[in-house]
Amino acid sequence: MFEQLIPFLIASILLTFSPGPDIIYVLSQSLVGGYKKGMLIALGLVSGIIIHTSLVAFGVSLIIKNSELLFWSIKIAGALYLLFLAYKVYSSPPQSFSQDKTAVSKKLAFSDFKTGFIMNILNPKVTIFFLAFFPGFLWDTEKDVMMQFYILGGVFMLQAFIIFSLVALLSDQLSKILFKTSQSYSFLKWFQIFTFVAIAILILL
Repeated sequence: MFEQLIPFLIASILLTFSPGPDIIYVLSQSLVGGYKKGMLIALGLVSGIIIHTSLVAFGVSLIIKNSELLFWSIKIAGALYLLFLAYKVYSSPPQSFSQDKTAVSKKLAFSDFKTGFIMNILNPKVTIFFLAFFPGFLWDTEKDVMMQFYILGGVFMLQAFIIFSLVALLSDQLSKILFKTSQSYSFLKWFQIFTFVAIAILILL
């Protein structure tokens, strides 16, 4: 078991660090909203991994892979959701970016978690990737394969959350150094819009 989990963990860490929609999203939102916002988004993103792991474990991901219509429907839904978020940022008042980053209401906290969760589950590439990635690290195909998938999913979630948390912390510290003036908030607003649009394009392409 551990002979498979160790290389799986190493591969997972390398994959999480590689530039992709999730890590870019955590970075950009932590710059704008601070460490707590980044953590909540990270928690939502990794919670979505439970769904992708379940789709692989129950064989649903194979259906998605073999159905071009279903695959593209999920991708388009994900891209539209991100464009909707970009519009929300565009239409938001500038003062919303200057609020105290340490004060996070329960409503905002749930909203950040929900956004990360929805963004993750509406990216079918994650499901297809898990379908290709996980089977190669099963340690005993004669025993409970489903449980093995969930163990791998749990390991992937844990390392991803740790890495995303570190990215959120570093981004928050960076924003305190770089963005101290009122002009900074205008830049952060357009940076956030650009990030949402760029991630939408990444998901489609």
